[in-house]
Amino acid sequence: MDDQYQVNSYGRQLTEDELQSKWHRQAVGGAWDEIGLLQFEYLKRQGIRPEHYLLDVGCGCLRGGIHFARYLDEAHYYGLDINASLIEGGRRELAEAGLEHKRPQLAVSKCFELSQFGRQFDFAMGQSLFTHLPFNHIIRCLIEVRKVLQPCGVFFVTFFQAPESGYLPAISHPGGAVTHYDEDAYHQSWEEIQWLARIARLKVRLIGDWQHPRNQRMLAFKR
Repeated sequence: MDDQYQVNSYGRQLTEDELQSKWHRQAVGGAWDEIGLLQFEYLKRQGIRPEHYLLDVGCGCLRGGIHFARYLDEAHYYGLDINASLIEGGRRELAEAGLEHKRPQLAVSKCFELSQFGRQFDFAMGQSLFTHLPFNHIIRCLIEVRKVLQPCGVFFVTFFQAPESGYLPAISHPGGAVTHYDEDAYHQSWEEIQWLARIARLKVRLIGDWQHPRNQRMLAFKR
């Protein structure tokens, strides 16, 4: 991230050569086709329809956003990320896919300034978001999302689940991911997630397994 948020290296700006070679697809964790489609199909099963408004928090270069922009009505997909070069990569992906006419709304923010979009959302998604954030950043994210969720809206978020709170040992996950309590990539316990939700004045449900190839678990937050 940038100098204000030194919690991981995600904010490194990609070079023009990296964007042209589509290395941005690796910068968001790879598995471009698999995980992008997984997100899309999951939200379809949860009831998202073309007329709904979707907020993609930590959208990166639109690994899932490409599918959602294609499916949703014009200007119904909104994505926010801290990394401007990844947003640029996403714009190039949209152009290559011939989806610019869908007018997806993309923005860059250092601290989850979601109210800048000026609307509320039926669905929000945070794929591989909490996995790169410490507690204070997660709380800020949840508070900002709460402000823009429809009364019946849902914020789906993935996380690496620890077996208990304050779990200090590193955990190895499928696909080679290794998570930690206090450094990127992060893991949290279900009890810690519930505590974070209470601070942000949100309700949370543990969905758990959703067939993620790296065993990230799914959460659902509501107002």
